[in-house]
Amino acid sequence: MTLRAATLTAPVALPERTKTRVLDLVRRHGPQTAQDLAARLDVSIPAARRHLGDLLDQGLLEARVEKPGGRGRPQHVFALTERGEAAFPNTSSGLCADVLRHLRELFGQGAVLQVLDARNQALGEQIRAELAGAATLGERVEQLAVQLTALGFEATSHRDPSLHEDGAGGEVWYITQSHCPHLSVARQYQELCASELTLYSDLLGVAVTRESRMACGQGCCRYRVAALPT
Repeated sequence: MTLRAATLTAPVALPERTKTRVLDLVRRHGPQTAQDLAARLDVSIPAARRHLGDLLDQGLLEARVEKPGGRGRPQHVFALTERGEAAFPNTSSGLCADVLRHLRELFGQGAVLQVLDARNQALGEQIRAELAGAATLGERVEQLAVQLTALGFEATSHRDPSLHEDGAGGEVWYITQSHCPHLSVARQYQELCASELTLYSDLLGVAVTRESRMACGQGCCRYRVAALPT
């Protein structure tokens, strides 16, 4: 192993206890404001800001400006950097990335896609059984979010209250994932995100488009689910 490779894979030491809690909250719930974290930690906002400042200085968090739900007044939120994510090592993700890399090197890009397709088929059968009792699109979307959360994606669903129609009159829903258990792999293999998008569309039986993507540095993965009238 080269010195460079050892440096890249070396684990990041976790900071003191409260700061570790801050990092864990951001990891589990997605980008947070200082107010959000103060409430979750039961500390004052100035105390939360001090911890955030230290974590920013250590390169474990980054600050960005976002609009709540894509609308409203912009606010400062804090998200994990790659260094921050490395504080919570996921050996299975590292193994997965290595396997996909070797597949690509040995058998070409098509082999990677075949593996992901096979994974989706098995995962789809499992989730489809849970969606079987959902009669409406809204029920299917809500149940899919539940299943994704169980898989580690911290997913929520909602119908846009300001938009009840799409084009000629279809309903519109959103699924938001604030955590990705495969983020390090998704950054290296865009095919993983593309295959998940196809899976969601297949499970819901309607068009699904991705509006934001954590693997591209955005704060969450947000999917727009639109059903046009027949």
